[in-house]
Amino acid sequence: MFTLLLIVFIDLVGFGIIIPFLPFFAEHFEASPDTVTLLIAVFALFQFLFAPYWGRLSDRIGRKPVLLMTLAGLCLSYVWLGLAESLPMLFAARAFAGACAGNIAVAQGYVADVTPPERRAEALGRIGAAFGLGFLLGPAIGGLLAGPDPANPNILPPALAAAAMTLTAFTLALARLEESLGPEVRAKAEAAPRRGRAAMWIEVLGQPHLGILLMMLFLVPFTFSGIESTLAMWTEREFGWGARQNGWVYSYLGLVAVITQGGLIGPLTRLLGERRLLLLAPVAVGAGSVAVALTPGLAPPLAALGLVVFGISIANPTINSLISQRAASTDRGMVLGVAQSAASLARVFGPAWAGFCFVAFGRDWPFLSGGLIMVVMGGLALRLFFALAAAGREERPGD
Repeated sequence: MFTLLLIVFIDLVGFGIIIPFLPFFAEHFEASPDTVTLLIAVFALFQFLFAPYWGRLSDRIGRKPVLLMTLAGLCLSYVWLGLAESLPMLFAARAFAGACAGNIAVAQGYVADVTPPERRAEALGRIGAAFGLGFLLGPAIGGLLAGPDPANPNILPPALAAAAMTLTAFTLALARLEESLGPEVRAKAEAAPRRGRAAMWIEVLGQPHLGILLMMLFLVPFTFSGIESTLAMWTEREFGWGARQNGWVYSYLGLVAVITQGGLIGPLTRLLGERRLLLLAPVAVGAGSVAVALTPGLAPPLAALGLVVFGISIANPTINSLISQRAASTDRGMVLGVAQSAASLARVFGPAWAGFCFVAFGRDWPFLSGGLIMVVMGGLALRLFFALAAAGREERPGD
C-alpha cells in the first residue's frame, strides 16, 4: 500500500508541476479565457473516453501492467507538451495525456482490492492525500520553473520536470509494486463477455444507488474543475498574480487536501459515517464557493477556497468508497473506470461552463454558479441518505 501511495504522490507532483503555468502559456499563444478553459477540458474529454477501458483492462490483466502503461504514456505527453510551439500542439499534447490518464482509477481499484469495505473510505482518502501532497509540491515547483513573468512563461523546464517525476513513478512501480488482483479474479474477468462503452454504463447504472452516486461524482468535479480552470485568471485580475504566486495558491489548496484526506477523513468517517459526510460536503463546497466571490481582501477568499477544497476532499473518497462497495471484485476496475469517466466528463463541461460564465457574466460567476450547483448536490445527498438508510433496514430486519 505504501508503495502505491508513493507512486501516486510522485506522479501527481509531475501533474501538479504544469498546472500553474498552463493558462498563461495558452494565453501566450493568444488564447482567450474560454479557450484556456477548453484546454483544461480536452484533457478530461479524452480521459472520459478512455478511462473505462483502462479500468476494464486492469480487471483482465491486473492493476500493475495497466498502471505501467498509463504512466509511460503520461511521461511521453509531458515531453510533447514541452516541445509544443503552437496552440494546436498544446491541445494535442493535453489530449494524449488525457487518453493515458487511467492511472487514478487503477490506483483506486488497487486500494479496493486490498482493503475491507469498512476501511475503504479511509484508504481511498490516503490516495486523495497523496494526490493533495503532489499538488502541494508540484505547483510550487512549476511556478518556480516557469519564471516570474506571467506573459512569457518558460514551458520546457516544468514539462521536463513533470516527465522526470512520472518516469520515476514508472520505475518505482516496475521494481517494487506487487499485483493486487489474484489470478482467479483476473481469469473470471477475462472469461466475462466483452462490453462496449454503452454496455458498461448501462450495467453500472443498473446497480442499486449507483445512479445517484455517479450524478454526485459528476457534480463535484464539474464545480471544482470550473473553479480550478479559472482560478489563475481570477487571481491575475483580482490581485495581479502570475504563475509563481498561483503556484503557492495551489500548494496551499494541496495542503488543505492533504490534511483533510490524510488526517481527517478517517476520524470523520468513524464519527459521522459516510452518509452524513455526503451531507456535509456540498454545504462546505457551496458556502466556500460563494464566499470567494463575495468577500473582500486577500485572506477571506483564500480561507473560502480552503473550505471548498475541504468539502471536495470529503466528497471524493466517500463517494468512491460507496461505489466500490457496490461492485463485484471481478468488475471493480470497470465500475471505478466508469466512475472516473463520469468525473472526467464533468471536467469537460465544468471548465467550459466556467469559461462561459467568466466571459459572459464576470470573473466571480464561476464561483457563484458553483454555489448553485451544490444546492442540487445537497438534494441528491439527502435523497441518498434516506435511500441507504432504508436499504440498511431491509438488510437488518431484526434491528
